[in-house]
Amino acid sequence: DAARGVALFGMMSTHVLPLYTPGTTEATWTALLFSGRASGLFAVVAGIGLALLTGGSTPHRDRTLSADRRGIAVRAVVIALIGLVLGGVETNIAIILFHYGVLFLVALPFTGLRAGPLAAWAAGWLVLAPVAAYLLRPVVAAGVDPDSLGGNPLFDSFLVPQTLAADIFLTGYYPVLQWLGFLLVGMTLGRLDLSRLGVQLGLLGAGVAAAVGAKLLSAQLLGPGGGLAALLGTPDGSRYPLEAMLDVGLAGVEQSGSWWWLAVSAPHSGATLDLVHVAGSAAAVVAACLLLTRRFPSALLPLSAPGAMTLTLYSLHICVMSWADQLAPLPDPTQLYWLQVIAAVAIGILFHRIRSRGPLELLASGAANAARDGSAAARR
Repeated sequence: DAARGVALFGMMSTHVLPLYTPGTTEATWTALLFSGRASGLFAVVAGIGLALLTGGSTPHRDRTLSADRRGIAVRAVVIALIGLVLGGVETNIAIILFHYGVLFLVALPFTGLRAGPLAAWAAGWLVLAPVAAYLLRPVVAAGVDPDSLGGNPLFDSFLVPQTLAADIFLTGYYPVLQWLGFLLVGMTLGRLDLSRLGVQLGLLGAGVAAAVGAKLLSAQLLGPGGGLAALLGTPDGSRYPLEAMLDVGLAGVEQSGSWWWLAVSAPHSGATLDLVHVAGSAAAVVAACLLLTRRFPSALLPLSAPGAMTLTLYSLHICVMSWADQLAPLPDPTQLYWLQVIAAVAIGILFHRIRSRGPLELLASGAANAARDGSAAARR
């Protein structure tokens, strides 16, 4: 829950605070710390949750696993529906919830695997999915225009299913093809005995090594390796301030014309080194939260309390930002951000004290439990 709280506040910061220093192309600390990492952490923690729901270190089997999958599928549909409703809110925020629900559905076949096979799938996915995406994007673009979706998925988007599928799986802000790797990494972590100190320390070290190593390798490939010079010669590389965007994010940039796009580690690039860096960062954050709560059980309550109801608080955040964007003059971003953080912490602690879950969490878990328990009862 604490790691999920970090993800929530990190995502909120990228929605509210500037990602570039005003009047320059220099990335802000918000961008350097949270762009791409916060939403990726959200997905990795979701994978951990899926693993815990399906047995933790000992995966469920047979009828129990089938019931688990039924519950997860219903939970995914509820989350996706909430995402579609929020898609109708006037905002420039790329809402993750519909993609999140689709990711849950796509991950279902992997829920019966142990840690070893999951680790192999995760590693292969992080390496090969970006290559597949690079090859598929121009093929898909020749038949449909994903940009014609016009923003977040809506119920009306199902009238153009090919465009919707292209946006969700390949060209959107959170492409499911690559982002499934984050869930697989999280599911691998959730199959470990995360209560053991050795596992926590190993996870912290491996996460930091992966995150730092991916950035260093990308820097070598783009600098001395000549990759950046090659990218600056591509259509999008010459159209945008590419060097600045490598720190902030490549969402909206058509990564075509050079295989060197696969060497970047920029946020939201979907390249292998980006995925490895984000997954490593997420693993390190999870390990740090586990280690801190081991020594100071209540220290992370301001993170874990709101982290236990992120579906509700994220949805409230989207609505608040839609309202704030209509104000004249616009609110000060720093004040607006911290007011939302304080409110989220207060709401989270209130629900923690009264031992209740958030309303949207109750809706999603209630539907999931009904589906899981109903399927079990039907078999009896």
